[in-house]
Amino acid sequence: MNIQNTKIELIQWLTTLNDKSLIEKILELRKSETTDWWNEISESEKKTIEKGILDAENGNLNSHSEARKVYEKWL
Repeated sequence: MNIQNTKIELIQWLTTLNDKSLIEKILELRKSETTDWWNEISESEKKTIEKGILDAENGNLNSHSEARKVYEKWL
């Protein structure tokens, strides 16, 4: 099924809803989708992500096989 058809089916279904609690749940889901996860994480997590991006930009990367060797005991 293509995504456009699915969207149309959802729109049609939504227009038939009369259950207020279900509509409120859908609205809450929509709100959670628009929340930027970046604003929900700690400063420490943000700094770690920014450091990782900077490392990647500077070419300080390990290959997948090297990472697997390091973390093999947890995989």
